[in-house]
Amino acid sequence: MSAPPPKFGKYEILQLLGRGGMAEVYKARAVEGPRSGQLVALKRLTPRLTSDPEAVDLFCGEADVSSMLKHPNIVEVFEAGVVGEVYYLAMEFVDGRDLALILARCRERKIFLPINFAVHIVLSALDALGYAHQARGPTGMHLNIVHCDVSPSNLFISRLGEIKLGDFGIAKVRALGGDDETGTLWGKLAYLAPEQLERKPLTPQVDLWGAATILYECLSNHRAIQGVTSEEMQEQLRGGKIAPVEQHRKDVPEGLSAVLQRALSSEPTARHGSAAEFAAGLKPFHDEPSGGNLGIASVVRGLFKS
Repeated sequence: MSAPPPKFGKYEILQLLGRGGMAEVYKARAVEGPRSGQLVALKRLTPRLTSDPEAVDLFCGEADVSSMLKHPNIVEVFEAGVVGEVYYLAMEFVDGRDLALILARCRERKIFLPINFAVHIVLSALDALGYAHQARGPTGMHLNIVHCDVSPSNLFISRLGEIKLGDFGIAKVRALGGDDETGTLWGKLAYLAPEQLERKPLTPQVDLWGAATILYECLSNHRAIQGVTSEEMQEQLRGGKIAPVEQHRKDVPEGLSAVLQRALSSEPTARHGSAAEFAAGLKPFHDEPSGGNLGIASVVRGLFKS
């Protein structure tokens, strides 16, 4: 007879979903309270960081920010708490895969995502970002949210093709009045905007850059910023030398390449003025009936057939 799942507060732990430098994420089931029986994604701060004030601050900040964001393309945070000395977030469980895994499978199988689907994924991300950038708190005060870590591993695609942006932990820097010009460089280097390297004040154009790097990778199976070492990647990022996407994929329409090239401008003011403006540039290359959620779900199922 198998042992019952381990308990963590009012949740039972079912499966480890992922582990990063700062947190572990589990598939769990609520066994008490109003969500009893519901599956959740349980994100727990790594125990060794419990005594690190900056890590705790960022982790709790994700709960503070995410609890104010209700959008179909954003992973919903249900609650935050502490069990013993372990901080946790209980979030919407997205039954599917993150985009990083999907793109890795595309590279492994040497196939491209259909252009329409690549555009659809990024349009969904831009819809979420546009909402977050304009979000206001309970008092009506503009929150000035900038996600700061828009990357494939933070974009989730469910089995039904729903697309959800998660991990607003770093966004606390802007939304809750933190200092942009700190000594810590947060986010994944391959998807950082050039101005993030310079510790400049962050604007929504940081997130537009992140969305553009996702589109570049979805279209080409290559990261926009290449390099074996951190130094090589930073040098390329500062130099603004990104290979045209059509160098990797010949069937990318010229107009789409131009929209992407603008979004990857080194100078933030040269990029699109907003997520909505970036999305408007992409919409001519998107056909909703064939490039919607069900189509995406079908492609992902095909990629992960054994």
